[in-house]
Amino acid sequence: MERSMLKIRRIQKIKSEHIRQKTKLTDALRHALSRKWRWAGHISRYTDRRWTIETTQWKGPIGKRNVGRRLRRWADDIIHVVGNDWIKSGEDRQPCKRMEEAFTQAGGPNLVNNTNIY
Repeated sequence: MERSMLKIRRIQKIKSEHIRQKTKLTDALRHALSRKWRWAGHISRYTDRRWTIETTQWKGPIGKRNVGRRLRRWADDIIHVVGNDWIKSGEDRQPCKRMEEAFTQAGGPNLVNNTNIY
């Protein structure tokens, strides 16, 4: 879409990063990761036991899984960057905001290269 906005054809061999600098649009993956991080911070600041917290921390049904992709949960990417106590670390807003940049940087390449997503 960005190529069509600038009337650049694929045959011209211009990299997407260069095109993104010209259009000044946000990368869709970074935007999705940023929104995910903000939602995780929002969830971690809840003081009561709402269903959003319960479903986020739910381990799934007990028993064996079928053969196939490995099990990935919504919070696995956050746990990879922050650690298992991500709910406690998200209670303070300022450190949480500083870690958003690290999450979008570290989470992006891992998600793109990993074919076993969700």
